[in-house]
Amino acid sequence: MDWSSVLNLSTLLNTVNTATIVILAGLGCLMTDQAGMMNIGIDGMMVAGAFAAVMGSWLCGSWVMGVVFALVVGLIFGLFYGVFVIKFKSDEFIIGVALNIFAAALTTFLLRCFPGQSGSFHPATGTIVKLPSLDFGVIGGTQVSLSVMVPIAWVLVAVCWVMIYRTPLGFWLHASGEHPESLRSVGRSPERMKYLGALLCGMFCGLSGAYLSLGYLSTFTENMSASRGYVAVACVIFGRANPPLVFLAALLFAFIDAAGTRMQGFIDPQLTATFPYIGTILMMLLLALRDQWKKRAMARS
Repeated sequence: MDWSSVLNLSTLLNTVNTATIVILAGLGCLMTDQAGMMNIGIDGMMVAGAFAAVMGSWLCGSWVMGVVFALVVGLIFGLFYGVFVIKFKSDEFIIGVALNIFAAALTTFLLRCFPGQSGSFHPATGTIVKLPSLDFGVIGGTQVSLSVMVPIAWVLVAVCWVMIYRTPLGFWLHASGEHPESLRSVGRSPERMKYLGALLCGMFCGLSGAYLSLGYLSTFTENMSASRGYVAVACVIFGRANPPLVFLAALLFAFIDAAGTRMQGFIDPQLTATFPYIGTILMMLLLALRDQWKKRAMARS
């Protein structure tokens, strides 16, 4: 195997582009995790956001409106999740699974409402306006171009870290999950903080979906998230809901995915397609082993 064809600038660019999808979804998931809720419905939120972004971009002829549509749909799904989990005390995992099924079915139904559209959206009239790109020219024989959403995602990682660990709002958000009665004793509503976490989760997942359909690709296809939402959940668990650690875990997943794509000339493509998910399973295994080692160390001490 020629490793120079795997470890090169193209692989790095593919890693950064793929990671952005998981980074934005992971930021959304960690918001609910900070509030004491593990939202596994972010995969469905991403799909709904991707569909809304394409529809907004196509209808209005503007990528800005596509992003706005995705954010609004994300807020609606986040509110839906919050109402059932916080107000009606439903099981968060059941609601998350229901969101994933509902979003996949709804977007498929709406897509097929358009004449002649099945599997993916290819409008007969009008165009889908993509997110703008940052062009850095040709470097080492490779055209270097990144979607504008890539640096935005990196900035949002820093903003989320500051908000969670350096502002009262972040402390209240975390306390709503860990010590709700203590938060209530100082005049703050844990329920409001949980709703805030659910709404922020919806917004970030909508943004991830918008990047997926308008930046990473330029159309909507059925179930186009390819289970990346579940990978984002794994990254949040592995990164302990800490934005920089979730960011690094997403980069690791994306690198495995990009390297696997480059290896398809040497290894069966059906096998390389499983590499990112095998990597995710290994991350969770390492996390479980780390927890066991810590428990044994505490028992010995």
